[in-house]
Amino acid sequence: MSIQFVEVRKRYGAAEVLRGLSFQVRAGEVAALVGPNGAGKTTTLRVAAALTHPTAGSVRVCGRDVAADPQVARRCVGVVLEQAGVYGRLSGVEILRYFGRLSGLPPGEVRRRTEQLVQWLHMEGFCEKPAGTYSRGMRQRLHLARALLHDPAVLLLDEPTGGLDEGTAAVVRQALRSLAREGRCVLWATHSPAEARQVCDRVLLLRDGRIWREVTAAQFREGDLPEGGEPG
Repeated sequence: MSIQFVEVRKRYGAAEVLRGLSFQVRAGEVAALVGPNGAGKTTTLRVAAALTHPTAGSVRVCGRDVAADPQVARRCVGVVLEQAGVYGRLSGVEILRYFGRLSGLPPGEVRRRTEQLVQWLHMEGFCEKPAGTYSRGMRQRLHLARALLHDPAVLLLDEPTGGLDEGTAAVVRQALRSLAREGRCVLWATHSPAEARQVCDRVLLLRDGRIWREVTAAQFREGDLPEGGEPG
């Protein structure tokens, strides 16, 4: 269970967003992907999730090449993207049950996983209400629950605690550390040194579509933040 990028390039028209990106995240590890807005963090997550294909290079998730076998690769990945939406008229529980069925889980397993995640992420107070009424923190917990429904080996997260109050952010951070201790592989895109130090084992500093430095979370400081970046 790992993520491996080898000399990955991604181009959108004339813009090359990823320029020979290489790194690996292992099972049981939480790695932070850190860079300024536009440095390629979200594109990196989308490539790892087989939501878009690399222009060149190779990406393997759980041993599967995401370009050659995207459907199989997606089944071992859970994704939380920053701009994800919700079906506002459905309750959180209805949304989770809907996506559980889409994932091919048996009805009994969908119910069991939904109940487990609602309790684990402290969603009991709002999970039966229409998702259109949720605060940002409620939506983030719903997105994380949806990503975890099929029990993925790999989690890809784009600013999952951005804009949350400290209490809600702490729930999310604790949940992700617990998942890593169970042997999952977690890649967390963030711009926050404080967040990276609290949650992650290792920090991958992204600049101009490449990893230019790796440090431990304890070593990461505000002055390490790279400047500049390309669209994406």
